Amino acid sequence: MSLLRIHVTEIIEGDQLINDIFNNYGLHVLSNGTRLYKKEVSRLLQHQIDFVEILDREATDKPEKRTLESTVTPKWLPTVGPVYESAVNCFQQLFEQALESGTIDTKQVQSVTEPLLNNLQLERDVVSMLLLLNSHSSYTYQHSVQVSMLSYYLATWLGYSLEEATLIGQAGFLHDIGKCRIPESILNKPAKLTEHEFAEVKLHTVYGHEIILGSFQEELLAIAALQHHERIDGSGYPNGLKGDEIHPIAMIIAVVDIYSAMISTRVYQQERDLLYVLRELYRLSFDQLDPNTTHTFIKHMIPNFIGKKVRMNNDQYGIIVMTHPTDFFRPLIQIGDTFIDLTQERGYEIVHVYM
Repeated sequence: MSLLRIHVTEIIEGDQLINDIFNNYGLHVLSNGTRLYKKEVSRLLQHQIDFVEILDREATDKPEKRTLESTVTPKWLPTVGPVYESAVNCFQQLFEQALESGTIDTKQVQSVTEPLLNNLQLERDVVSMLLLLNSHSSYTYQHSVQVSMLSYYLATWLGYSLEEATLIGQAGFLHDIGKCRIPESILNKPAKLTEHEFAEVKLHTVYGHEIILGSFQEELLAIAALQHHERIDGSGYPNGLKGDEIHPIAMIIAVVDIYSAMISTRVYQQERDLLYVLRELYRLSFDQLDPNTTHTFIKHMIPNFIGKKVRMNNDQYGIIVMTHPTDFFRPLIQIGDTFIDLTQERGYEIVHVYM
């Protein structure tokens, strides 16, 4: 049997270990025969494993060799992918239905959101999942499905039951349904909106509240649509609510709505670096967004960056090895054979994360 001894940074997706891996304390890390993907490499880095022995790549039957920077196709994708696309298509139908009749089919909402949200339990790397599922569908439709998924996740992280989280996920799915009454020329305008146009956009919260109240017996879904642009300092709309005047479910949707909007490419916006978006949410948590809700979201999203390649402010490239539980944006970075703790080395900054 032919083998290769390589540094962990040289691993190619699908490489196969030929022996058990133990860390310096004798703890078992990975088993002989394990195929190496992003999660396995992340584990090796966390345990400070520098070199591994793999089966010679010429002896394997991998049809394609891809570096770890490339997109992984995880086990859940064949299941969740079609459900995701179905949800995007369903929202488009609901959008058109709401514009035409002023109501939506509640059974249709449940039939598409429940399998989507149930399947989310298969995967916890939310960052990679959204990027893998991203399609070329209309922003409005896809955004609503993403907000549904993220609302569900955040609700579970905040301690809501699965039943409650499913309701919150449905609220996220419907939060923008009122945009069906906003002219497409305004929704997709590439230039800055006029004061009149922006006033019209703000009304989507009121329209959504009306449509949902006329369709569902669950008032919380309507309240979430009405209040998801309210801000705890009173700067939001449509009613300028403050603090506890805003329903907790609307606070959840406010956080994930901003996250999904900022990571998306639109006619008037290029997508932003994912770590930058979380930093922006952190900044908003001091005046506009509920701090506990926002920090819970960030705390659970940050570990998804472990194993991701980054570019530093000195133009060096490294890999995120560990994240910090409170200093969210200053993880442990490996650059070559060197480990840099950004909580101690304050001169270093991450400028881009590669997914």
